[in-house]
Amino acid sequence: MASLDWIVLGLFCVALIGVIFWVLRKKDKDTSDYFLAGRDATWLAIGASIFASNIGSEHLVGLAGTGATSGMAFAHWEMHGWMILILGWFFVPFYARSGVFTMPEFLERRYNSQSRSFLSIISLVSYVLTKVAVTVYAGGVVFKDVFNIEYVIIFNQQVDFFWVSAIGLVVLTGLYTVFGGMKAVLYTSVLQTPILLAGSVAIVAIGLTQLGGWNNLMEIIRATDVTYLNDAGEVVYHSTSDNMASLIRSPKDPQYPWTGVILGSAIIGFWYWCTDQFIVQRVLSGRDQRQSRRGTIFGAYLKLTPVFLFLIPGMIAFALKQQGSLDFATNDAAFSTLVKELLPKGFTGIVVGGILAALMSSLASLFNSSSMLFTVDFYKKLKPKASEKHYVVVGRIATAVIVILGILWIPVMKSIGKVLYEYLQDVQSLLAPGIAAVFLLGVLSKRTTPSAGFIGLVVGFVLGMLRLGLNVYYGDAVGNGFIYDLIVAPNWLHYEIALFALVIVLMIVISFFTKAKDPSSITGLYFGSATAEQRAITRASWTRWDLINSLIIISVIVAFYIYFW
Repeated sequence: MASLDWIVLGLFCVALIGVIFWVLRKKDKDTSDYFLAGRDATWLAIGASIFASNIGSEHLVGLAGTGATSGMAFAHWEMHGWMILILGWFFVPFYARSGVFTMPEFLERRYNSQSRSFLSIISLVSYVLTKVAVTVYAGGVVFKDVFNIEYVIIFNQQVDFFWVSAIGLVVLTGLYTVFGGMKAVLYTSVLQTPILLAGSVAIVAIGLTQLGGWNNLMEIIRATDVTYLNDAGEVVYHSTSDNMASLIRSPKDPQYPWTGVILGSAIIGFWYWCTDQFIVQRVLSGRDQRQSRRGTIFGAYLKLTPVFLFLIPGMIAFALKQQGSLDFATNDAAFSTLVKELLPKGFTGIVVGGILAALMSSLASLFNSSSMLFTVDFYKKLKPKASEKHYVVVGRIATAVIVILGILWIPVMKSIGKVLYEYLQDVQSLLAPGIAAVFLLGVLSKRTTPSAGFIGLVVGFVLGMLRLGLNVYYGDAVGNGFIYDLIVAPNWLHYEIALFALVIVLMIVISFFTKAKDPSSITGLYFGSATAEQRAITRASWTRWDLINSLIIISVIVAFYIYFW
């Protein structure tokens, strides 16, 4: 990078440090302060944090790489602004009435303590082994590539820059998360989000200029048939009816058939945006239902941008490679190659600051959510009479432990990183069905019983992890037999949909034969059970402008589908 880029990056870091010190001056009095920013966050901080937390390595590396590989196929997952609206309009009232800190705690209120403990364990393990691990790994890879530094000398020893950048990312993010809690996550997101947007807009604008404009991009993309290659470079699927710009693809497509994408992406989106602690914790920190809902509306507006800021740059990189004016070794290097090769002095510093912002914000959210799950769902149950200050200290220690686990996991991640990254989306598709089904039936009907909720969670998780284990076991090999044909052979999205339907049916059947929870104990936690006072509070929390903005978001999504259909 040029001197101007280092100056720009330095200014961003100084501003970030300033925000962190300002946050640290606000002492955390109790767990509500530390984990939920005192439940006093405004819509701006909530929406920015939702977006910044969501934008991680899977966007900076994976989404751009997917754009370079298969074009618009993955856009369904990024056009989920409507799912964030469901969180704001439908789930915010339930979560606000319950007064819970965590999603597992909500399941305990709605079902039983076993459901709470099981979801807490699932969430903690998945955060540390997938989200934290992949973000840290991708951070090390991206910064090594962008800075173009192979090794640094530390104590007269040559050290791979990957380790320096990965460990530095974890330690710096961990420090401000440990001491700043949720306030640090929220308010740094307000700074990080515009930097991230500005850097990515620069990539798109300069890339399209280099390519000759939008029409030239679409001409190249639409002239490219959908083709999938195996690791040996051999063609395993080719379609002349679909091209890289196609959003809706043939049911024979081995990766993104329309028969799986439409509902499959929605199930993952519902789980992630409406029930996952990682995202919902931002909404729980809202001052009231109005601020929480408007935060989701703002977040939904921001969620319209990743397709254009990350997926399309991958397509631009592909098109430039077709023209012979850009080259990159792997598709996952598409974004970082654009940064290195196309951006003028100063802009590279902004983009690198945006990359740093995205990774730090995503990590900070993961650290804070994980420590909250441990402190509230496990430690507080073991020591229910401890002081609030004691719980805050435990929360800080838990965050530090998760930071250390993240560092210890780096060597494993470095050795199996590519394999684990390839399975990340598969992992989400296998975690989502059971959890989504349990939350959905829980809020839709009072008849869904505690036994049905717990068994639904367990069955969904076990069958999901069974497929993941068999995928790892078989690898690229083609197996045979009943188990392989039933669990491994189906398309990943078709399996996800079948698993979701199975858990739904199983829960309905179990609910017929087991005892439901006393409706009076779950008032306000399922559809149609709110008191007159609760309904009045919810109705007073929105205006016609909230409706208008929500309709604008939905209209943009519909227009996008029409254009790329």
